[in-house]
Amino acid sequence: MRYSALWRSVGAMSCGSLVTYLTLRLFDGQQSSLLSSGDGKGELGPVDSGTWLHHWDLQKPQLQKVSNGEESSALRHIILVRHGEYTKTPNGSHLTELGRRQAERTGRRLREMDLSWDHVVASTMTRAEETAMIILKQLNLDPLKMKRCTLLPEGTPYPGDPPSKKSPRSLELAYQRDGPRIEAAFRRYFFRASPEQEHDSYLLIVGHSNVIRYLILRALQLPPAAWTRLNLNHGSITWLTVWPSGYVTLRCLGDSGFMPISELTHRRPSPAKSDNN
Repeated sequence: MRYSALWRSVGAMSCGSLVTYLTLRLFDGQQSSLLSSGDGKGELGPVDSGTWLHHWDLQKPQLQKVSNGEESSALRHIILVRHGEYTKTPNGSHLTELGRRQAERTGRRLREMDLSWDHVVASTMTRAEETAMIILKQLNLDPLKMKRCTLLPEGTPYPGDPPSKKSPRSLELAYQRDGPRIEAAFRRYFFRASPEQEHDSYLLIVGHSNVIRYLILRALQLPPAAWTRLNLNHGSITWLTVWPSGYVTLRCLGDSGFMPISELTHRRPSPAKSDNN
């Protein structure tokens, strides 16, 4: 943006709007720098240009030869599940009875999909762990198969557009605290299959709304600031596929059609409602 255009925009804003605007522009600048130069390790950050970045996972964007001379065609399927409804108790935050039913229904739905799970990962927050354990029982999988990941807990992944009702300062602090961690989660779990992978793989991630919304947009190379425009029900299923070419397709977003309408929820049942649940 040219300086003259910037100051024309500034002149039309109130003081409060100006603070919000400049804060978001600062965030945009930080992310542009990340995209241009990486973090010193050759890694790429969020993309806002709208043009597909073929080398997003730093692998060659074409089918690669495996040992037998044939081209690898293995897909990586990543299925993300939001935890069930929860509430805060004197003993911490735990699933409600409805949240447990939601997790059971989600587990049954995943079982009906008849997939061979290679890995199951859950956030270390209690509501995600409880949801994952209920799902594992429905899938007849050993609880020891599940790994707990400290990168997946809920947080503020990116400055939202439109922004939340929080003050610009608290928004900035939340993003500085959580953003790098959640971006690291993306880099840990999202990449195309290696040339040596012979069969499709299935990764199940049980986590949180903010994190899942951000991961979806990052994987699709859509503006990550738009995560506040998406909504995910408790226990919903999101399915992305990473192709050998590096392209990513979204098979379903927040699917909860397998639940009765009376059991659909997306916020914590508390007078103090917020986006970060």
